[in-house]
Amino acid sequence: MKQSEIKELSTADLQENLVTLKKNYTDLKMAHAISPLENPIQLRALRKSVARIATELTKRDLQ
Repeated sequence: MKQSEIKELSTADLQENLVTLKKNYTDLKMAHAISPLENPIQLRALRKSVARIATELTKRDLQ
């Protein structure tokens, strides 16, 4: 998810997306620990998306 897309979403949508992405990340991480993923770059992309959303939520709280 790009930063421009994240800025357009409401705070409630961002919080919902954050929960979903964190769950997907932990599921993929566990699956990767058991047997290697076909595309391990997915883990990096999910982790970065979680960080982007968390950063935007923090930024909105401070304003």
